Amino acid sequence: MTVLVAGIDPAALAEGARRLTAGELVAFPTETVYGLGARADDDAAVAKIFAAKGRPSDHPLIVHVLDEADAALFASTLPPVAQKLMHAFWPGPLTVIVPRAPGRGAAAAGGQDSIGLRCPAHPVARALLQAARVQGVLGVAAPSANRFGRVSPTSAAHVVGEFEPGLLVLDGGDCEVGIESSIVDCSRGRPVLLRPGVITRAQIEAAIGEPLGQLDAAAPRASGTLEAHYAPAATVRLLTLPVLRDALAKTPQQGLEGVAVYSRTLSPRAGSLDRHMPDDAIAAAHELFAVLRALDDAGARQIWIEAPEQDPAWDGVRDRLTRAAAATPGA
Repeated sequence: MTVLVAGIDPAALAEGARRLTAGELVAFPTETVYGLGARADDDAAVAKIFAAKGRPSDHPLIVHVLDEADAALFASTLPPVAQKLMHAFWPGPLTVIVPRAPGRGAAAAGGQDSIGLRCPAHPVARALLQAARVQGVLGVAAPSANRFGRVSPTSAAHVVGEFEPGLLVLDGGDCEVGIESSIVDCSRGRPVLLRPGVITRAQIEAAIGEPLGQLDAAAPRASGTLEAHYAPAATVRLLTLPVLRDALAKTPQQGLEGVAVYSRTLSPRAGSLDRHMPDDAIAAAHELFAVLRALDDAGARQIWIEAPEQDPAWDGVRDRLTRAAAATPGA
């Protein structure tokens, strides 16, 4: 059984730092989702993350650091554009990919010569990083604390039961943001947005003073960018509003048993598993993964979701839903 403790408890933070220093895993909250962490400078410790999650070892992780000075230890160089983004959005839900320092964080980078770095804003994450730094741990590699490809956890309760007995889980409450960080590749000249989040393309471009480049085949692999990802056990169908209305109207009542609708426009059907999606993109992101998990727990076999509008503010939510819909249930 996992060991669930209050993240603000100094003794719990000290134990978390001790375990990280010893090469063990610790689950902890960030403002985006809960992470499953290991010291990033220990490839054997990082390998435990891949084993616990069932994650391919060439699918890179993000290294969480306390500040820009610690980030520089994992980078052969910090390009000026990466520094602009750090100054604008750190601590916060933005990851920069930069050239990796030789001999540092190879396993966390999935063997690539670039590495993703993020400075989290959650007070428990920062307290854990601070306590670990005192013991010589200068970065913590941490993907989401769930089995690979499934719905990311946004509460400590979501983490409990996912992994082998004995995992320490620091409880920091519900995650404020609710979806993973925006990822910007700063390693190849013109920066490119590899994964959208709540920090929008427009905000990023304003911070760096130039347009982002176009994604291409030479871009480094990045966390959470596989075509199929973030999937509940139920089948996810992402439908435009007209198609959703038509499907509900034409499907016999018995065919709708076990179907949950998650829509901004349609009212929940009486006696159904339906949930109302917030009209605001930030609010929708905050609850998205928790809703998918709740519908799984309620026994939904299919989740029909109204596709978000084509507004840049919804890019992060749309990205997660598109990948969830591309996944094969039970894979």
